[in-house]
Amino acid sequence: MIRLPRALLLAAALALAAGAAEAQTKKPAAAKPAARKPAGGPGKACVDCHQKTSPQIVSDWKLSRHFQAGVDCTTCHGDAHTSKDDVAKAKLPTPDTCADCHEAQVAQFKKGKHAFAWAAVKAMPTFHYQPVAIREGLKGCGGCHKLGLKSDAEQKELAKVSAGFGNASCDACHTRHLFSKAEARRPEACQTCHMGFDHPQWEMYSGSKHGVRNALKQQKAIPETSAAPTCQTCHMQEGNHEVRTAWGFLAVRLPFPEDDPQWKADRITILQGLGVLDPKGNPTARLDVVKAADVARLTQEAFDAERNKMLATCAQCHSASFAREQLRQSDSLIRDADHLMAEALRTVAALYQEGVLEKPKEYASAFPDLLTFHDAPTPIEQTLFVMFLEHRMRAFQGAFHANPDYANWYGWSEMRRDLVEIQAEAASMRRDHAAAKAAPAPKK
Repeated sequence: MIRLPRALLLAAALALAAGAAEAQTKKPAAAKPAARKPAGGPGKACVDCHQKTSPQIVSDWKLSRHFQAGVDCTTCHGDAHTSKDDVAKAKLPTPDTCADCHEAQVAQFKKGKHAFAWAAVKAMPTFHYQPVAIREGLKGCGGCHKLGLKSDAEQKELAKVSAGFGNASCDACHTRHLFSKAEARRPEACQTCHMGFDHPQWEMYSGSKHGVRNALKQQKAIPETSAAPTCQTCHMQEGNHEVRTAWGFLAVRLPFPEDDPQWKADRITILQGLGVLDPKGNPTARLDVVKAADVARLTQEAFDAERNKMLATCAQCHSASFAREQLRQSDSLIRDADHLMAEALRTVAALYQEGVLEKPKEYASAFPDLLTFHDAPTPIEQTLFVMFLEHRMRAFQGAFHANPDYANWYGWSEMRRDLVEIQAEAASMRRDHAAAKAAPAPKK
């Protein structure tokens, strides 16, 4: 079997996603269904049956705005499924189903980072190493990344592996079948996905002063009109469903800081570790992936646009000078964290250059690949992966989410310890390598 280079596979995955988004965007919007009384509408047979087989689904629907507006089961699922023997005929909604009525929100969603979530996870070079249940079975990475747009081929793949579930996106935040706007406006709606190992934003937020004041407001310990920002306050200004940040998920961006040679060199090293640049600093096909998915700001103008939106949001509760200084301090922590990360990457890269580590056949070059994650081939690279995806993420995310403990003890401090461990392990590996070379050849 011919094996394509991983860079081409990455580009192909994002190209499919971009094509899916474009194709779905160009579909003509259907006429909004007229309001009708669900009790006597075409969905009555569905309700009568599901009231017995899955009553809580019916209960949630009856509590929803859909019920009040006359949107019944057939509006979203079609009317082909009429009995337990033809369940496969029931349509499972996609974002385009929701766009029939919520055209503006879906259009915003399709321009944002969440729309590329499925393509992004599938583009990871070792994603296919994971158990099917973790991937298409939606029990791991797929469980959150499912909210991304999918091509027709990917929808068919899900139909085979997970009975077609996972095609929807909007219900990741507006849980079916209540589909509540009030629920999606609450920070708890973000908790399922934005928590844990590499992105504990929920833990950071809930322990920050922002999160504490929100909790106090819910407990009525402080007035209802008190300032208490939620995730949506800062990341979905005016209800915009694009959900972007200036630094993006991995805190990498262009252009390089020409007035700061050290940070420029460190950022280049990190992009080499991500495979976006090759060891000589030349762009690779993964840069095309980044561009297609819009996961990073690649111009100063794009960065400034998102930063200015955040400053305007912060200024609702803080002085403009305070907001600018807090974001500047967080930027500076990325700079310092990047230096530690780059030093660790250079240490491991030197082992490849010296022949202490052999280039894995799956690698495009003799350079550590951060995107192999937990499938990194050596213990020292496993430590490097944890340093990048857990500790560096916590350092800068903790700063931006106003959580001092995460920024320092769970982030910066752990990175310092990682670097010491990596440097010590590298020295030990060099000694072992030198001793093995000096040892006499075994007698035949």
